[in-house]
Amino acid sequence: MEQKILNKLEGIEKAILGQKDALTFEEVCNYTGLSRSYLYKLTCTNRIPHSKPFGKMLYFDRHELNNWLLQNLVTSNETEPKTVESNYRIKKGGTI
Repeated sequence: MEQKILNKLEGIEKAILGQKDALTFEEVCNYTGLSRSYLYKLTCTNRIPHSKPFGKMLYFDRHELNNWLLQNLVTSNETEPKTVESNYRIKKGGTI
């Protein structure tokens, strides 16, 4: 029963994070899966877009964060999708 409640709360938390535009440091850790220490490193070296409106607290714009997460896109070099049969070698006699 407790696990069901925890799972529902996690789902609610994710839904709320998806609607907010300004995220706190802890919310970004949860949203991205980055550790606190790595996120601190990224902010100290200005490698991730963030704001410090009061000089101490860190805030992140969700849209800028998504753009940052999706940078350096690697595209597939396949031109057409493979079929299931093309993933197997054809044995002698023509059967898969």
